[in-house]
Amino acid sequence: MRDFTISALRDPLADDPLDRLRLIRSRRVGAVTYHRLVAEHGSVVAALAALPEVARAAGVEDYSPCPVEVARHEMAQARLAGARMVVPGDGLYPDLLAGLPDAPPFLWLRGDPAWLTRPMVALVGARNASSLGLRMARRLAQGLGAAGQVVVSGLARGIDAEAHEAALPTGTVAVMAGGVDVVYPEENAALAARLAEGGCLVSEQPMGLVPQARHFPLRNRIIAGMAQAVVVVEAAARSGSLITARDALDMGREVMAVPGHPFDARAAGCNLLIRDGAMLVRQVSDVLEGLAAVATALPEAEEAEVIEVLPGPAPSGGGLPGPVPLRRPLADTAALHGQILARLGPCPVAEDQLIRDLALPAEAVARGLVALEMDGQVLRQPGGMLSRA
Repeated sequence: MRDFTISALRDPLADDPLDRLRLIRSRRVGAVTYHRLVAEHGSVVAALAALPEVARAAGVEDYSPCPVEVARHEMAQARLAGARMVVPGDGLYPDLLAGLPDAPPFLWLRGDPAWLTRPMVALVGARNASSLGLRMARRLAQGLGAAGQVVVSGLARGIDAEAHEAALPTGTVAVMAGGVDVVYPEENAALAARLAEGGCLVSEQPMGLVPQARHFPLRNRIIAGMAQAVVVVEAAARSGSLITARDALDMGREVMAVPGHPFDARAAGCNLLIRDGAMLVRQVSDVLEGLAAVATALPEAEEAEVIEVLPGPAPSGGGLPGPVPLRRPLADTAALHGQILARLGPCPVAEDQLIRDLALPAEAVARGLVALEMDGQVLRQPGGMLSRA
């Protein structure tokens, strides 16, 4: 399978910004398609020229790329907003983000681009955050900033806004779901203005775009893609923060979570992440230790963690003997869940048949099924039958 990531481009700086903008703004062209077209045709201008024929081969007639006038208008809007375009290879585009197959071909940026060249950690969480959650976000952001980390978040109300506010003196980047000139929610307008002065605002979306629901998952992948690790401070069981965590996991980033009370719905998502192997965060030193471990970990060490529960001796200081649970990496849990879901469909299947098909230990499959049932992805029916929701 061919690699169509940013690295496949021979000289991205040779592409004209106007052509780059026209290609990504053309109908049916997303980031992955953009990189594939450029890799196949050698340059952005060649990809633009080939686009009508490519569309015709796909059954789309009378196709035209984005008009030059539309692209020029967006560039004019960017100049009025004080935004600049950063592209892979220009020394400002984040290196970690550039390595993704769906990396934005460019980012519109307002503020200080130097923050994009520093190590970054994402802090995300609930919009309706608790007082304790806000305090935790503030302490983590301040501590990470003091340790030389730039804090990345999504400028949402709650945890995001608190993290940006606390990290302003040491560096913070806000990834926008809409245009870089459109502040959402409006209550964060003053914070966005301060970020434009001393921090950094970025977006892949067109100038002037008011964000819709479908734009937030796209923003979340950029947050995860920029960062070495994603720390979830508070999150419900079904929330955008968990989407960011899943994106981070898929990208090979470290996922960390702050635990919360089992009765607090705002902590349910964090507790689920920790249950599934995310690193537990109590204070900023935990995050820094996790980052150091990511930087120095060997493949053998990662394999050694794939252990279930082994009997262990009682602590030397006394206490009850019993099983010692060892951490299961979140990547292994996600892989197991993916295997289970791949085998299930709308037609019920017997649980014992599923276990035989997977050829995995029954205990591991049972734990995975329980987690997927709680998440609403698997339905258990009478007679030990299972189906995908």
